[in-house]
Amino acid sequence: MIEASDAGEVDEALAQQVIGILELASLNADDTPQRIIALCQRALTPVGHVAAICVLPRFAGLARRTLDSLCARDIKVVAAVNFPGGLPSVSSADMEAHAAIVAGADEIDVVYPFHALLGGDKQVGADIVNACRVRCGNNGVLTVTLETGVLRDPQVIHGASCVAIQEGANFLKTSTGKQAVNPTAQASRILIAAIAESGAHVGLNVSGNVRTLNEARVHMDLVRARFGLRWLEQGRLRLGSTSLLDDLLVHLGVSA
Repeated sequence: MIEASDAGEVDEALAQQVIGILELASLNADDTPQRIIALCQRALTPVGHVAAICVLPRFAGLARRTLDSLCARDIKVVAAVNFPGGLPSVSSADMEAHAAIVAGADEIDVVYPFHALLGGDKQVGADIVNACRVRCGNNGVLTVTLETGVLRDPQVIHGASCVAIQEGANFLKTSTGKQAVNPTAQASRILIAAIAESGAHVGLNVSGNVRTLNEARVHMDLVRARFGLRWLEQGRLRLGSTSLLDDLLVHLGVSA
């Protein structure tokens, strides 16, 4: 049996680890420069930097400049394109990705056209991911958000995951966090299985329903069980949740 003090130490160590794979986001239509600056400042916690912040393309340059001014070049700026609706427009996603990268984004997060996929169009998703992959270049990082809470069907989610991987995704992400149906542990299992089957160097980003350390632990345990401890780092796993940071800081004895 784990003693209470030992359990507390385990939770504290895990909370510290999660800080380093956390992706904070502000993706609201009414976002302001002040809100984005505050998000950047929050990313530099008293117990270490988070992995990344995710913003709308129009704020990518501001976020990068702000983080640089805070001597936080290690924190990546992710621009969410084709967000949140996942429109079936290759040209629109391509232009958004290009503008974000020119402005200063380090990474692109493109929403897969999930409504089109449910309508039977499998090609436009591949084309959008491919266009964004080209914009990112050989060394850029591309996340593909699959909106698993809407797709629901495991076979559909698995198929979209395979397409995204084939077209060059570096991360598969579970959700935009903007839908009524949040992703589940089962959704993470499906994405993990697709990654394992591909044999590719593709990571997992769990977003949309991770608000506490215990919820984070569920997904981290799934990743560790399939791939081992080496996967529990920001190049392989990210947790996209701004609200999670408050709970982590409580576990670490820091005021939010």
